[in-house]
Amino acid sequence: MFQPFTMLADWTINILHIQANTSLGMALHFFVEDISKIFVLIYILIFIISLFRRQLSPQKIEHYLAGKKRWYGYFLAVFLGVVTPFCSCSSIPLFLGFLAAGIPFGITMAFLISSPLISEIATVLLFGMNGAGPSVAIIYVLVGAIIAVIGGYAADMLHLERYVIPLSEEEKTTCNCHCQCGCKKTFTQKALESLQYAHWFAWDTLKSISVYVLLGLIVGAVIHGYVPVGFLEKYLGAGNPFAVPIASVAGAPIYANHVSVIPIIQALLLKGIPVGTSLVLLMSITAISLPEIMMLKKVLSWKLIGLFLGYLITAFTVVGYMLNWLL
Repeated sequence: MFQPFTMLADWTINILHIQANTSLGMALHFFVEDISKIFVLIYILIFIISLFRRQLSPQKIEHYLAGKKRWYGYFLAVFLGVVTPFCSCSSIPLFLGFLAAGIPFGITMAFLISSPLISEIATVLLFGMNGAGPSVAIIYVLVGAIIAVIGGYAADMLHLERYVIPLSEEEKTTCNCHCQCGCKKTFTQKALESLQYAHWFAWDTLKSISVYVLLGLIVGAVIHGYVPVGFLEKYLGAGNPFAVPIASVAGAPIYANHVSVIPIIQALLLKGIPVGTSLVLLMSITAISLPEIMMLKKVLSWKLIGLFLGYLITAFTVVGYMLNWLL
């Protein structure tokens, strides 16, 4: 499936007369193969996902979650968190909408945790990535889902909903990109609109994240071609007992999406960094960030944010040690 991208990288190395086993050759091969693969996959995946997401509105998500049994609701919330966008425009009103609809607070927290933590795009990239593969992709999804479900259950058991800060009516207003005119359209018209929307959203997303993907690829290529294995092993290798805690908190100051982080994770795996430590770094960067914390401050008290971050860091650390021990 990914052979054409490898062939393109091989062709680039050959036409530039660069030795493949040199630092420059390895870095350039890594960059060309991944940039072509990632950009193609991003467009295809976002196009397909957008067709599904277009059918979901905040009201539909509330309907799916309302009245569900608690454990079923946790897993359904995780699924919806993965396949629906969690942006500054919709996240806070949607979060409050869940509570207003009578959905248990733990289910809303499971959604809140899973949305940035698990990415369907990152899953597919890990699935076909050198150094990772299907096993790592499956572990990534399962670990993220378990962390989200346990977090939701703990929020219910500890009655943490008392730390939610109510917003004003003006702040609760949410954007709605769905047609509200009530007009009837044929199936063909709806299908064409959905395809146009999917293309626009995929292309617009690709353009908006291209710079970050390029930066991530450059960093990954440099790590792959030039950073000695001994240097990485000193700080993130299995011989450092503090590697996992370092990885679990290292992501907080970094604001990046899954796609831009994946090349760095791939480079670390290819350099022999343990799977647990690498996945912890991925989850830390994407699930714990200063912009996300500032956004959550609008609806959660500092005490609840502290508990939220403490839980994620602790969960990442435990998971990292377990995966390193098992794998």
